[in-house]
Parts: sequence; structure tokens; C-alpha cells
Amino acid sequence: MFRLLLCGVCALSISVDAFGQEGYQKPPQAVTDILDAPAPPALSISPTGENLLLVQSARYPSIEEVAAPMLRLAGLRINPKTNGPARPTRVTGLSLIPITGGEPKPIVLPEKAKIGLPMWSPDGKRFALQSTTDAGIELWVCALDELKLEKVKGVRLNAAIGESAQWMPDGRSLLVQLVPEGRGAAPTPPIAPVGPVIQESGGRAAPVRTFQDMLKDPHDAALFEYYCTSQLAVISGEAEKPAIQNIGKPAIHIGSDPSPDGQFLLVYSVQKPFSYLHPYSAFPRAVEVYKASGTKDGTVAELPLQDKVPIEGVPTGPRSIRWVPTLPHSLIWAEAQDDGDPKKKVPHRDALFTATAGGEIRGTELLKVEQRFAGIDFFPNGNRMLVRDYDRDRKWGRTFLASSTAILASEPKLLFERSVQDHYGDPGTPVMRQLPSGHTVVRTAGDPAGDTFFLRGDGSTSKGDRPFLDKYDLKTMKAERLYHCPEGVYEEVVRVLNVSGTKVLVRRESVSEPPNYFYRDGTHEKALTKNTDPAPELRKAKKQLVTTKRADGTTISFTLHLPPDYKEGTKIPAAFYAYPVEFASADTASQVTGSPHRFTSVTGYSHLFFLTQGYAVMEVSMPIVGPPETANNNFVEQLNANALAAIDKAAEFGIDKDRVGVMGHSYGAFMTANLLAHSKFFKAGIARSGAYNRTLTPFGFQNERRTFWEAPEIYGQMSPFYHAEKIKEPLLMIHGAADSNPGTFPVQSERMYQAVRGTGGTVRLVLLPHEDHGYSARESIGHVLYEQIAWFDKYVKNAKK
Repeated sequence: MFRLLLCGVCALSISVDAFGQEGYQKPPQAVTDILDAPAPPALSISPTGENLLLVQSARYPSIEEVAAPMLRLAGLRINPKTNGPARPTRVTGLSLIPITGGEPKPIVLPEKAKIGLPMWSPDGKRFALQSTTDAGIELWVCALDELKLEKVKGVRLNAAIGESAQWMPDGRSLLVQLVPEGRGAAPTPPIAPVGPVIQESGGRAAPVRTFQDMLKDPHDAALFEYYCTSQLAVISGEAEKPAIQNIGKPAIHIGSDPSPDGQFLLVYSVQKPFSYLHPYSAFPRAVEVYKASGTKDGTVAELPLQDKVPIEGVPTGPRSIRWVPTLPHSLIWAEAQDDGDPKKKVPHRDALFTATAGGEIRGTELLKVEQRFAGIDFFPNGNRMLVRDYDRDRKWGRTFLASSTAILASEPKLLFERSVQDHYGDPGTPVMRQLPSGHTVVRTAGDPAGDTFFLRGDGSTSKGDRPFLDKYDLKTMKAERLYHCPEGVYEEVVRVLNVSGTKVLVRRESVSEPPNYFYRDGTHEKALTKNTDPAPELRKAKKQLVTTKRADGTTISFTLHLPPDYKEGTKIPAAFYAYPVEFASADTASQVTGSPHRFTSVTGYSHLFFLTQGYAVMEVSMPIVGPPETANNNFVEQLNANALAAIDKAAEFGIDKDRVGVMGHSYGAFMTANLLAHSKFFKAGIARSGAYNRTLTPFGFQNERRTFWEAPEIYGQMSPFYHAEKIKEPLLMIHGAADSNPGTFPVQSERMYQAVRGTGGTVRLVLLPHEDHGYSARESIGHVLYEQIAWFDKYVKNAKK
């Protein structure tokens, strides 16, 4: 048996040789110096492209902040004191700068509050933000001509679920979710249960993924209803004396969207009965249209509990409901024509319907979609749209040009098609721009008919990514390259600022230069940010993109980092970091992604911190190749083939094959345990936040489509828990005690620890109090780095020959 140490200790006492620590430990000073470097500011660009906000955020919260009270309800994590998310964003600084350059103008923020990210008005003349205090969540606004934040008086936002605040199309009023007036005190837990918790199924198959934080009993359901119920309202007028127009009655609003003309609101609200098996996103819901004056206009759909959705299927009834951005108040949505079941053979899987708000809403079929509907983008002229579909059997995506009105309906024209995993053949994605209403459309390239538009892509090649900007002509169906990332750097167009594409916002970085933003007008350029290197000692590290072939001929690639003090010809230990990815073909699996010219940023509990300790670091692609239905049939064999090929190749660059440690997070942790169980390539392993017994995720996992009962032998072969007795190399397991990720319950690590320990393996389990699937508290991150470095130092760097 093991016992969890108290008083802030986050590691388990498993033996006298457990590093002897008490409390949170700190990593080596070289790591701490990099860890505590301030984060560079993020950019928030105004919709008109005239201004930017430089947003400075706190990089790591304290363990006290992470340990704040939290309710875990229906897939949500709510702070009961604030009626908002348990861990809100914390902006620490804001400053305004013109897109053409100039000195940043700082903006004074409210004191003693956690400030959220800015939300621009559609006209770019003002922005709003949320301020979380102990008393609740406030709304503040700022006009650019005054550059002074003002609190909207008498407003307390409900940010537990849905979109708590957004601008209306007029750019002056805001659509908000308020804590209902006079709602009273929160439900108190009963002294004794009122009865058993009962669930029942009627005999129809209802597979469900393994979710966490579900409702457990009637008291949880009452808390969910209490904290998530909000009053939808439109706020206008002055901040000192705002006018508040309520929309309908209080409800559990999970989404709302103003129509382009601002006269109507599309509103999603959760209905009863709630589920104990599913998150709120699957609960019954009503999709309704309200007038901006506050009264209900009509119902688009009343959708039942989504508990019968097939694996990789979609629910029946209207879905992906949205406003057509170029029309005043017209809706468009998709509906499954195959009962949402991807295994059914039908000529068309989906159909698109349109309707106009203003009275009873009746859908009119616009067009049928052969494969699963995968998205839609509208052109600004209002008559055309790009429609995407996806064939899951082939992992194949297509983009069509289609009419967006039934009157002009014609056969859709195929523009692009490819395997979604074919990075080399990716034509790019359409560049979008925001209309004055706040809705987005495709950015056309200036011709009156709107026949040309911009495409932006990664530009993947066998030598790495080289981002591009193209102008695509719908008449000729050919692309003209306007911009291509130069060699030796990594540079991408972040925003196209005019119709000709000559004015752009560019983000540039290189191996030696941190990311910075530049305004470019033709050949003239102006620096907008001046970010400096937070870890100059790491710039001496050498980074290169390496390719090789595994035994079956499949090409794999990895980024190899050599430490700053590396002397050519010496053999050094290595940290092997990876994450398996499924591919339908060896051709797509062999493609190289990423760039050797990107700046190496080292933050959080990154594996790259091993560079400060004299290790090489290998970031390895781990392709699992095969038909989607059966790719996992030889999962372990392919893992081993990838690892062997990468290690053999890395040995040519100075890696000591006898001193390699393997590590991974989530599915990478699952991979790590499998490699230790089924290979002898590694001296030790580090597995963070993983799942190890696949019978505990019986309705599929990752991209596995079969249930446990359809492929029990595969679930067993892939589960390292079943092979725990084979794990003889030391294994460090780390897990957040409050992990919310589907399938990776902390019990997965607890039981795997018991299995390895019980069969004689060397194993250590570290449970991090209050931490999620990823770890955020500064103390937790420091301790994870301490554990990782100490583990590999003992069992890899100083491994006995």
C-alpha cells in the first residue's frame, strides 16, 4: 500500500530511496532562471486592422490560486465565489499601438482583480473586458479616443457557462449573461440522501466516451442549475447608468449570437432532464430566436439528450446552426441524412437548410452534401460560399464552391481535395475578415466580382515548413503566390490588411531571434514588438531536422536538440519525447512537418529543460500507419520500429544509445509505458497524465473506433497495465489529482503504479494536488521539473553499464 503525504507534499512515499524530499521541490537554478523569465506579450488585433493591443499575462498562477474552491459539474469547473470559471485568464498589462507602429500607450487596469482578455467592438473603436473579483465578475469598457477603462455599473456577469459578454453589431451595446436578480443562496447539501441514484437504459446501444466531472446526484444537478442559470440581456448607454434590456427569462444559456442586422438573437439553452453520464454539451437543448427587444420569435430546434450518437457520428436534427453573415437575419444549418451513423451507406450524409427569422422558422433545403459536412465560409457578395466535407473512411477532405441562396442554386464546384494528413498538398485555408456586424467572411482580393481570394498555409516540405500567402482565382482555379517564407527563418502572415495583400502583419522568428511582429507595406517594414531572448544560454544549443526510415521503409522524422556545451564526437544521454499519431498511408506518415528555423521557447514543464542539464533532446514523430479501422492492430510493433530507427539515426549525431530515456504526456505517457514493456531501447521512462488500462475506456480512445467487445484482444495488447510485469526499467509516473481529460482519470496512474510495484518493478508515482491534465501552478511545474531531471539523472545519465 502507499500513502499520500499531507501538508503540501505532492509525491508519494514509496521507498526510503525516494529523493528524500518534503514539500514542493525546486529544479536546478539554470532551469529556475528560464522558468521565471517574463512571458512576451500576446497581440490582439482590432477588427479593422488599425490598432493592436499588447496583452501581458501572468505565466503561472500560484498553488494557492489553483487550490481555490471549485465545483466540478457536468464537465464544467466553476468557482462558486465568482460564478465563473475556476481558473480565469489573468491579464497583467495592456497597451495600445497603431498597426503602422509607434510607442505603446499603457492602459490602467482595475486593481485587485483578475483581468480577462480584451474583446473588440466590431468597428474597432472600443473594447470590453471582464474583471474577476471576490464579489463576482464585472464588465469594463474602454473607448480608444479616451483610452480609459470604465466599469459598467450594476452588472454582475455569469461566466460559468456560455459566452458571458459579446458586442452587438452596432458596436456600442453588449449582449451579456447576468447573474439573475434575487436568485437566493446556493443549494445546500442534504443531511441524508433522499434516495438512491438510479440510471436505466432501454436496450438500445448508447456508447459513451469516458468523461470526467459528471453530475453525481440530485444535489450536483441543483448546483449545476443554480450556477449556470443566467439572464440574457442587452446593455447599452453610458457605463455610469447603463440601460438593461432583458431577453426572455433566466435559463441555462450555453450560446447566443446576434443576427447581422442586430434585430434578432440566436439562443441555445440547456433543458432537463440532465444526464449523469454525459457532459452538459450532450444535454437536451432548445435552439430559439429572440427579438432584440426581448421577446421570443421562434424555435429552430428542440434537441434531445445526445446519448445515442454513434462513435465518430453526429446527432440527428439541426446542428452547426449559424447566421448567414451577408444577410440581415437568415439562418443556415446541417442535418444528418444517415441518422448520424458513419457506418451507414447512403448517397448523402448531410444536407444544408436555410430559414429566415421573423415568425415561424421553416427550413428549406439548400443542397445535399455527399460526405460529412465539415464547415462553411461565406463570400462577402452574399451569393457564394465554400462548403467542406470529410470522408472519415479515407481521411479525405474536399472544398466546394456553392451558391448560398436557393434561387441561384447550382451544382457545387469542386475546388480542392486531399487526404487531410497530406501536409505537402495542403492548398491553405481561406483568409477571413470581419464585417461591420462582427460576423466574418472570406477576404476577397479586390476584383469587383469577388472571384479571387486569399489562402494562407504552412507550406510543409521535406525540409520543413515555409508558410505562404496565395491569391486564388475561382475562374482559372489556379493560385498565385504572393508571399513565401524566406529560407533560414520562420515567417508567417498573421493578418492581411488590404485587398491587394500588400499590407500585412508578419510574425518572424529564427533559431537565434525570438518571435516578433512587423507591419509590412510592400517592401517597407516596421517592427511592432521588441521581444528579447528569455534564455540566451540556450541559443548555443544546436537544433536540426533529421529524417530516417524504419524497417518497413516508412520515413520518420525528428527534431534533434544538442545541448549548448556539446562537444562533437562525444556521446551524451538523451531524452526521447514523442506522441503517437495515426496515419492512413505510409506516404502521409512520411511527410515532414515543423521547421528547424523556429525559436526554441522553453516554458512550463517542457522536456526541453533537459538541454540545460547536458542531455540531447529528441522530438520524434511516431506514426501508426494503417487503415483507420485496424491501424492499432500492430500498434506496439510500430512503436518499436519508430523508436529503433530514431535512436539508431540519432547515434550518428552523438547520442549514447545506452543512455536514452523515453517520456511523454497523455497518449505519449501511454506510449512510454508500452515502450518500456515491449522494448529494451530505454534506460528509464517518464509518463505524465496517462491512461494504461484500455478496458477502462471501452467505447474507443484516441482514434480507435472499435469498442472493447469488438476487439478485446487489441485492447489487451495495447494496454501496458496487462504487461506491467515486463516493465523492469525505472518508470516515473506523474498525474494531476484533478485531471478532467476524458479517459485519463488519476486512478489510471494509481492502478498502474500498483501493478508495476506489485510485480517487482522500479516505479514512482507523483500526484499533484489540484492540478488538471496539464499542470499550471508555479510550485507544481517546478516540482515536476525537479522530479523529471532527478529521475533521468539517476537512471539515464548515470545509468550503470
